[in-house]
Amino acid sequence: MNQHIKLDRTLGLWSVVLFGLAYMTPMIVFGTFGALAAASQGTTAMAYLVAAGAILLTAISYGVMARVYPVAGSAYTYARRSINPSIGFLVGWAVLLDYFFLPMVIWLIGAAYLQSAFPAIPGWVWIVGFIGLTTIVNVVGIAFANRVNFILMLVQLAVLVAFVFLAARYVMASNGPGGLISATPFFKTGVPFSASVAGAAIAAYSFLGFDAVSTLTEETKDAKRTMPRAILITALAGGLIFIVSAYVTQLAHPGADFVSVDAAANEIAKSIGGDLFVTIFLATLVVAQFTSGLAAQASVGRLLYAMGRDGVLSTSFFGSLHPKWHTPVLNLALVGIVGLLALFMDVTTSTSFINFGAFLAFTAVNVSVIALYLKRDPAVRPLGIIIGIIVPVLAALCDLMLLANLDNNAKILGVVWLAVGIVYLGYLTRFFQTAPPEMDFAE
Repeated sequence: MNQHIKLDRTLGLWSVVLFGLAYMTPMIVFGTFGALAAASQGTTAMAYLVAAGAILLTAISYGVMARVYPVAGSAYTYARRSINPSIGFLVGWAVLLDYFFLPMVIWLIGAAYLQSAFPAIPGWVWIVGFIGLTTIVNVVGIAFANRVNFILMLVQLAVLVAFVFLAARYVMASNGPGGLISATPFFKTGVPFSASVAGAAIAAYSFLGFDAVSTLTEETKDAKRTMPRAILITALAGGLIFIVSAYVTQLAHPGADFVSVDAAANEIAKSIGGDLFVTIFLATLVVAQFTSGLAAQASVGRLLYAMGRDGVLSTSFFGSLHPKWHTPVLNLALVGIVGLLALFMDVTTSTSFINFGAFLAFTAVNVSVIALYLKRDPAVRPLGIIIGIIVPVLAALCDLMLLANLDNNAKILGVVWLAVGIVYLGYLTRFFQTAPPEMDFAE
C-alpha cells in the first residue's frame, strides 16, 4: 500500500456535526434513563446539566487545540505536541481503552435489543451482523458513511422528537399544561445535590463522541475554521437534546421506580404511546446503535492510523491506507475483530471501564491548552487568560471529578491498562532514553 496516499477532504461543518451526534447517539438518553434516574434519585435533568457544563468547558479546549493542530489523532496528538511526546503516547494509550471497547459496547447493546425482539435467533448472529455491515460501510469510505449517517440520523431524531412530544402530551393530559413547568427534574426535596453529581458521572457517557469529530480533521474542508465550531456545536446540541429529553421524560415518569431499570425507556414508551410506538421506538434504538457504531469504528480506525503514521505503532500495519478507498482498512478490520469479544461479554462488564480513557483524555486536552498558553504559543496566547487558563483549569477539575466518580472496577482496570502502556513506552524508548517517534504532520 502506498504510504503517500492522503485522506480525502470531503466533509463540511454540518457533516462533521452530524457525525459527532451520530457517535453520541442522541437516543442514548432513553437507553440509559433508568440507570441515570436511579443514580440521581429522579433528578436526571440536573445530572445532564452538570455533565453538559463539564463537557462544554472541555469542548472549548478541544476547539482551541483543533485550531492549533488540524490533523488526525485528537487528544493523543494534542498532548504529545503541547506537553511531551511520552505523555502524548500515554494519553493515546488511555484513549485506546475507550475507543477500542466503545464500538463493542454499541454492537452488544444493539444485538441485545434485537435478541429480545427475536429470541429464536442466537445473539451471536446479530453481533456478527452488526460488525460485518458496519465494517463494510466504513471501508468503502467516510463520504459514503457520512451519507448513511445523515439518513439514519434523520430517522433517529424524528423518533426522539416523537418520544418527547408524546411524553409532553402525557404530562399535560395528567396535570394540565402547567404540568410541563416544574423544577422537580432538577431539584427534589430530600435529594442531595451529590446524587445529581453521581448521576452526572453516568450522564457523561452520553456525551462520549463530541471529541471524536477531531479525528476527522484531515478529512474536513477548511479544518482550522470548521473543526472548532463543529466540536462546540456538537457538544452544545447534544447537551440541549439530553437535558430537554430527560426533563420531559422525568416529568412523564417521576421518580426512579421501574419494573426493569435497564428497560425503563420501553416502559415509559408504552405508557405514553402504546404498543405501536414501543415497536417503532425499539426499531429506532437498533438503528441508532448502528449509526453510532459507524462513527465509533471510523474514529478509532483513524486514531490508530495517526499512531501508526507516527511510528508509535507498526507503520506498515496501522499507518497504511487502501489505495482505492483511501481508508485505514486494516485498522477497521482490527476494530471489528476486537468487537467479537462481545460474544463472550455482557453490557455491564464491557461498559464498566470505557469512561476511564475518555475522562483522562479530556483532562489532558485541557492541560495542553494551559501548557501552550504558558509557553506563549502565538495561536493560544492572544486568546487571553480566560480561554488559556481559567476555562481549561475549571474543565480539568470537572473531568477529574467525573473520573473520581467512576466505579472501582473501572479505575482498577484503567490503571492496569496504563501500567501496560508505560511498559510498552519503555520498550519503544529504550527504557526512556529516547523520545517516542515524532508524528509527521505533512498532509
